[in-house]
Amino acid sequence: MGMARRLRIGIDTGGTFTDVVALDIDGDGPSGAAEPVTTKTPSTPADPAEGFAAGLAKVLGLLGASPADVAALAHGTTVATNRLLEDRIDDLGFVTTEGFEAMLEIARQSVPDGYGNSYFWVKPPRIVPAHRVRTVGGRLDHTGAELRPFDEESAVAAARALRDAGVRAVGVCFLHSYANPAHELAMREVLRREHPDAVVSLSCEVLREYREYERSVTTLVDAAVKPAMNGYLERIAGRVAAPLLVMKSNGGVLSAEEVARQPITTVLSGPAAGALGAAFVAARIGGGPGGRRSVVTLDGGGTSTDVAVVLDGEPTLTTEGEIGRHPVKIPMIDIVTVGAGGGSVAWRSPDGALKVGPRSAGADPGPLCYGRGGTEVTVTDAHAVLGRIPPHLLGGEVPLDVPAARAGLSALAAGLGLTVERAAAGILEISAWNQANAIRRITVKRGLDVRDYPLVAFGGSGPLLACRLLDVLGLPAAVVPENPGNLSAFGLLTVDVKNEHVRTRVVRDTELDASALAEVFADLEDEAGAALAREGFPQERRRLVRSADLRYYGQAFEVRVAAPAGTPDEAFRAEVVRRFHDAHEARYGYCHRDDPRHPVEWVNLRVSGIGPIPRPRPPDRSAGDGDPARARTGTRRVRFDDWVETAVYRREKLAPGDVVAGPAVIEEFGSTLPLHPGFTARLDAHGNLVVTR
Repeated sequence: MGMARRLRIGIDTGGTFTDVVALDIDGDGPSGAAEPVTTKTPSTPADPAEGFAAGLAKVLGLLGASPADVAALAHGTTVATNRLLEDRIDDLGFVTTEGFEAMLEIARQSVPDGYGNSYFWVKPPRIVPAHRVRTVGGRLDHTGAELRPFDEESAVAAARALRDAGVRAVGVCFLHSYANPAHELAMREVLRREHPDAVVSLSCEVLREYREYERSVTTLVDAAVKPAMNGYLERIAGRVAAPLLVMKSNGGVLSAEEVARQPITTVLSGPAAGALGAAFVAARIGGGPGGRRSVVTLDGGGTSTDVAVVLDGEPTLTTEGEIGRHPVKIPMIDIVTVGAGGGSVAWRSPDGALKVGPRSAGADPGPLCYGRGGTEVTVTDAHAVLGRIPPHLLGGEVPLDVPAARAGLSALAAGLGLTVERAAAGILEISAWNQANAIRRITVKRGLDVRDYPLVAFGGSGPLLACRLLDVLGLPAAVVPENPGNLSAFGLLTVDVKNEHVRTRVVRDTELDASALAEVFADLEDEAGAALAREGFPQERRRLVRSADLRYYGQAFEVRVAAPAGTPDEAFRAEVVRRFHDAHEARYGYCHRDDPRHPVEWVNLRVSGIGPIPRPRPPDRSAGDGDPARARTGTRRVRFDDWVETAVYRREKLAPGDVVAGPAVIEEFGSTLPLHPGFTARLDAHGNLVVTR
């Protein structure tokens, strides 16, 4: 009888494919490190749990293992994201403070980018219609002191009205509940008694910081996705007996049980895993500034492309994110998403111009070349017609119908007055510029010079336009990791358990009370420690990290900086303020250090609770003889600027030190790298292809 295994598995569900990576914790590769096993299976948008189960069964089959061999499973999911992007928000109610029933309607006065001014902008529909908003008497001030007691009678009336209206999910946000949760906790007890079938989210548990509009919407989003997310987690948890960890938007994982309490923390679960995987690659190879650990990441999937920035080995975070039309003020990796994936649809606008995306053909029916009944030309069809991808994907599992793609492109090209080749090249050029503009948003608009940062390109479609992006943006290099189509799933195995705790305390620096500061940090650290204890981490394995949001008095938004450990005293205060001045100057180009006309104001105090999980150690590869000819499998006609007979290579047969010169195509199981004329690709010791001009 064979020895029992201990497998760690990462499963990332995307819009088109579900990616799977498995590592044998006790297994050794040729260099003493575990060799990852990777695979893909088509996603099942109608029920993502089916794609999850298929991916798990497939990787276990490849390993000859059983569900009992799985020691831990980490999962990145788009269930919450898709519900928000598709606006599938039904049966949602809102309970707030008496006199503030118009909070969602008033919203914010700022106009989103792209509209120019308020004349052209129509405020989007509120997340909860007016007839499902109920108010309750009682009032707290900004310190949490009670001005008027909680009104039980109006609370009962609100709960019964929502119950009678068939509302099944309720968000509760009372004014200043971040300072004192007593009234919201009382409202939950009323809802439990009067409307026990309702799913309830409280703002004091979802987002304990000020700004009532953002706190309200964030709480309502949590309530809206909770039924679907909890049902999904229940369906997949039964597939395997091992602990199930779910990727969070902030770059950590939590147990499914903890995530079920706050599903909003998973709204960028899938894209976050990719950014973490790219950060792992950057930390191993080195890149640009920050010891070559700073890179731009590009995760190209079937539906969209996600870009992020890794600075000194860590993805940048934000609390100013949006999912669809909803502001979501939870800590999340700063990711810009653009509808420029392999399945993005090419179409003619009413004025006759060629457009690409954001609509996608998805996994079903998919591109024309998939032969599953698709009727619209996509980016993948353009690649297929130009010969830049093989006539089959996933090692032959997905044969491509190139004639069908050409026929569809021919019809589109005729309407544009172009040849098929020119139309296909135009589609790819538009897609490349869409991706380039997303990269500029995440770098240039945040004060970073994009030319300083190498690109880590991954995902099934990520490497396809890497050469063109180097040209458009002037990037120094592109790094294509080993198994790029599965890097997001691999990223799930590189992250720690992580939870965030926040408390608002607005006070000028000159009036800061060190003892009050110490008390808040102590409360937050107790909360973080208790959460890690529920995850099974003993005291000695817990790591608590402080940070604070500061601003200059009169500013509307804050800058987050790390806060040191130790007792909050005068030296602690001075160090945090110094870090704030430095961070403000780095981000905006100026600061008001030593200028009493612009005093510093403390706003939010934060503690991150981290439970470390052992990182995988992929083996380095042995150098070859420097001749890439061993990996060459033949040639085929590929169009770059013109049609040219192009060498084709299998990536797994390349060895460190091999250099491939373009024009060439480098193929592997989950992705393809078309190497344009004038570019070279070198395989490094970690198995990464480094592309330069």
